[in-house]
Amino acid sequence: MLIRNCAGGVVFNGDKVLLLKNEKAEWVLPKGVIRPGAVAQDTALQRVQLEAGVDANIIDTAGQTSYEFFSVSRQRPVCNRITWYLMKAEDAVATINLEEGFTEGGFFQLDEALEMITYSQDKSLVALAYRKLTP
Repeated sequence: MLIRNCAGGVVFNGDKVLLLKNEKAEWVLPKGVIRPGAVAQDTALQRVQLEAGVDANIIDTAGQTSYEFFSVSRQRPVCNRITWYLMKAEDAVATINLEEGFTEGGFFQLDEALEMITYSQDKSLVALAYRKLTP
């Protein structure tokens, strides 16, 4: 199995959180593979900027998740281990990068976002991150 270390952002603007809809119609958070020599925090910030056009600042760590899938292109199983960072954006404007395979996205009210998010571990991550942001 190929193990890939990734980093991503749980980005808030007030009580709104950034979500992206991918080519599989899944509502997800911005993330990407940490390239050799790169730092997790930098990768997370870069993916938020690349995928959603959002400038954000890291406030804290938000947690870790992992998932496995079979890669058709690699013809082998892959495990993505993601380190998540709690981030704040100064404004709630997102420019979704269609070239990265996203079809829509933006900042959504927390309650609405928790209904939209496809994967349960991402829902839990967002809820916990919001509690960390607003103790």
